[in-house]
Amino acid sequence: MFIDSGLILISLIFLYYGGEFLVTGSLRLAQTFNISPFIIGATVIGFGTSTPELAVSLMASIQGSGDLALANIIGSNITNIGLVLGLTALIIPLTIEKQRYKTESPSLIITSTIIVVFSWDSYLSRIEGFIMISFLFIYLWRAFRKKESIDLDSSEINFFSNQKRPTFHIILVILGIMMLIFGASWMVEGATGIARKLGVSEWFIGVSIVALGTSLPELASSLIAAKKGHGEMAIGNVFGSNIFNILMVIGIASSINPLSIEEKIYTDLIFTTTLTFLMLLLIRMGYVIKKQEGFILCLCYGLYMGLKGIGLL
Repeated sequence: MFIDSGLILISLIFLYYGGEFLVTGSLRLAQTFNISPFIIGATVIGFGTSTPELAVSLMASIQGSGDLALANIIGSNITNIGLVLGLTALIIPLTIEKQRYKTESPSLIITSTIIVVFSWDSYLSRIEGFIMISFLFIYLWRAFRKKESIDLDSSEINFFSNQKRPTFHIILVILGIMMLIFGASWMVEGATGIARKLGVSEWFIGVSIVALGTSLPELASSLIAAKKGHGEMAIGNVFGSNIFNILMVIGIASSINPLSIEEKIYTDLIFTTTLTFLMLLLIRMGYVIKKQEGFILCLCYGLYMGLKGIGLL
């Protein structure tokens, strides 16, 4: 248990500084290339925090486990909205510009609809995978074509952000992503080890510790971005991560090997799509996610986990 506790301590350090490096480097890249923090959050950070899901779903696809590949993404997207965005909003209110919301929300709506339509027959073909990858390139082209100037607050200036070379900040972003991935992995390993020694069931470990662990990169980067006053970047992270999970992860996985799903996934697809639209509705009501909205999202996450646990969903 001493070793497991040590792993958890080290993982917390990696998660904190990994998030700091990723957000700081991303903000400087946004300033250098005149890209908004939301877009950086939805692309650079969204891609980086989706790499654990990509690894899991690719392995599942190669091994012929379509259920695991798709369940990984559905669970991750629900966790991103319900837990990551909800918990971040409980701590710090998140705001987004009205025009930004109107411009960026259609991409998430279209992507969420695509996965429901394509997977409703419990099969994802290579052609559908290629279509999703094509939409990903369109999404990236659309995201980076618009240039915007941003200013960093004086409180954000530190040794890392003072470095002017883009190469330095690209390395900082990559380092941050790697630290977040290792930190999340060690957190899961340490917490799982302690839970088993305490006699906690494998199912509970899976739906709580492991599920949370795969979303720790999103949670850490969103909290740090919000703490730095970039709520749009935190929202963009969730938008982008969910889009990348579907278009990139499932797109690549089904392109490599068509995914056949044995489980009845209709209720899960309906829940994740409903939660996505609920999030968009809550944002639309005032273009800010406050504690009340954060609590609602966390409650939805808890409801989903509870219903799945007792077999009602």
